[in-house]
Amino acid sequence: MAVHATSLIVVEDRGGVSALPYYQYLAPEPTEQSAQSENIGVRGQGSFPVRSDQLTPGQVQGRVINAPGLQPLFLVGDDESSRKWLSQRRDQLQQLQAVGLVVNVASAERFAEIQRWAGNLQLVPAPSNDLAQRLGVQHYPLLITATTIQQ
Repeated sequence: MAVHATSLIVVEDRGGVSALPYYQYLAPEPTEQSAQSENIGVRGQGSFPVRSDQLTPGQVQGRVINAPGLQPLFLVGDDESSRKWLSQRRDQLQQLQAVGLVVNVASAERFAEIQRWAGNLQLVPAPSNDLAQRLGVQHYPLLITATTIQQ
C-alpha cells in the first residue's frame, strides 16, 4: 500500500489568535517545586510509611454488597496474617485480576517484601481509612468484589 503526501486543504480560515498559550500549561517546564515533589506519592519513597489507623489485622465478617462494576481489590498489610492470606489466595486473586492495597507498611523495603509475598499481583501502598469507613470494615486481610466482602 503506497502512501502519497498531499497538500493540506484549508476549508475555512477565519484568522484568530494562536491557541498556544492555552496549551503551554498542559506540559509546563519543570519547576524546582515539581522536582522536589517527584519523590512523593505511591511511586516515590515519599509515600512511606503508610498507615491506616482504622484498619488492623483481624477476622473479617463476610457479607454481600451491591457495587456493580467494582474492580476486585484486596487489602493487606505488613503482618503474618496478610502473608499467609496472600499465600493461600494468590491464585484466586490472580484469576480475578484483583489489585492490592497495602494499607499498613513502614518502608519501601517492607513494601518490597510484601510484593515478594504477592508474586505477580499488582500492589499499591495506600492509606485506606476512607475506604474502611465507607465499607464498614475494621480488619484485613480481605477481598472486596462487586458482590462480596470476604476474608
